[in-house]
Amino acid sequence: MSADPGARRWWAVGALVLASLVVGFDVTILSLALPVMADDLSANNVELQWFVTSYTLVFAAGMIPAGMLGDRYGRKKVLLGALVLFGAASLACAYATSPGTFIGARAVLGLGAALIMPTTLSLLPVMFSDEERPKAIGAVAGAAMLAYPLGPILGGYLLNHFWWGSVFLINVPVVILAFLAVSAWLPESRSKEAKRFDVGGLVFSSTGLAAMTYGVIQGGEKGWTDVTTLAPLLGGLLVLVVFVLWERRVADPLVDLSLFRSARFTTGTLLGTVINFTMFGVLFTMPQYYQAILGTDALGSGFRLLPMVGGLLVGVSVAPRLAKAIGPRAAVGLGLALLAAGLFYGATTDTGSGTGLAAAWTAVYGIGLGFALPTVMDAALGTLSEDSAGVGSGVNQSIRTLGGSFGAAILGSILNSGYRGGLELDGLPERAQDAVEESVFGGLAVARATHSSSLADSVSAAFVHGLDVVLVVSGGLGLLGVLIAVVWLPRRVGRSAAQNAESEHEAADAA
Repeated sequence: MSADPGARRWWAVGALVLASLVVGFDVTILSLALPVMADDLSANNVELQWFVTSYTLVFAAGMIPAGMLGDRYGRKKVLLGALVLFGAASLACAYATSPGTFIGARAVLGLGAALIMPTTLSLLPVMFSDEERPKAIGAVAGAAMLAYPLGPILGGYLLNHFWWGSVFLINVPVVILAFLAVSAWLPESRSKEAKRFDVGGLVFSSTGLAAMTYGVIQGGEKGWTDVTTLAPLLGGLLVLVVFVLWERRVADPLVDLSLFRSARFTTGTLLGTVINFTMFGVLFTMPQYYQAILGTDALGSGFRLLPMVGGLLVGVSVAPRLAKAIGPRAAVGLGLALLAAGLFYGATTDTGSGTGLAAAWTAVYGIGLGFALPTVMDAALGTLSEDSAGVGSGVNQSIRTLGGSFGAAILGSILNSGYRGGLELDGLPERAQDAVEESVFGGLAVARATHSSSLADSVSAAFVHGLDVVLVVSGGLGLLGVLIAVVWLPRRVGRSAAQNAESEHEAADAA
């Protein structure tokens, strides 16, 4: 007797949750290991930067092609292959013996992640009806967020007890569980008609996204007026313009540009990008605050992110019922308003504030995030048909990821500007001034070396001032999101173009 198709769908969501956790762990865990890896692999600063950049560039470039592969050859097959690739690359990272080997393994890891994320998202509009889809999206989104604090917690424990490669080995058991779960519970789905390969679209979209992502990374490192920032940013933007023109001319385009005429897809993607912008700003600044100002280690900062995740899980559990009761527009507006309120409350932080204030405002932020994120993702993904779910999810994920990268880089620049502008460095030697201006950690190190409590106070106050400015800017973006939701997001979400989930799973069970 076959399993109940409805129950099987939710077991399949468990498989997708595990796949999301795999990618989420890696996003947060590498930064903990970098100092140790620099010594063990004899890596210089440029190589350390490429430890991060190689993954990010391949991830950004690969998501739209990955969605196309899933549409064409089967999403389950692509996801299984991606998990194998991700697990093998994790092993290669763990046992790398040179910077070059590690950089290559990280690039392959980025390819695996690029195959996992859009494929995971593309399955949701295919598997679920309008009624059930928001709950499934909330589960997958919640899992991805849960990985942010769990990564530092698990990574910190492993680094305290084992060698640096153990932080990559943590991916392997999760990959194995995800592979078994996907094999057992996930149905196969693909486009009904295989389109011709749009080689130009693949090349232009991948090159443009990779170039812009590299420009954002350089902007955070070198400044926004540096030629190494402007050249890839402008070049990437030009390539993406060429991509749009190309897609309008070819008979079988990689991306159906009519997607962007849908208010649900466009507004949902835009709001998801705004949310990612604020989220990466919070995740970039708060661990630094916990470690530099409150004196925690990486493990402690991970634990202090749990109130945000707790708020997120509460918001995600309520979001589908809230959207059904008051409509997606009002639910998203309320979520973004709560998100902004939490950020503005966080901007009252001073050097005397403690964990209590941080826990309170991050919990409010998390609730707002939980209300808004699944609903805006559902608005975008619910417009996708079975034929275009992979590419459409890849486009959505690419735009949101690029927005998050801009968020981390721009808000990081704002933090640095606010920090440096608040420093009092009179009387310090030039070399010491450079170390203080480099980062809050460098500033506190100089203060300890010189036994200067006044310098320590100045460094702490300057950093907290920069943090408050970042949170005000992020809160303003949240209010902008409220306006976008009220003006453009449809009041009610109609029927999606997804196929009937029940019949698909019954067919899969019978096969």
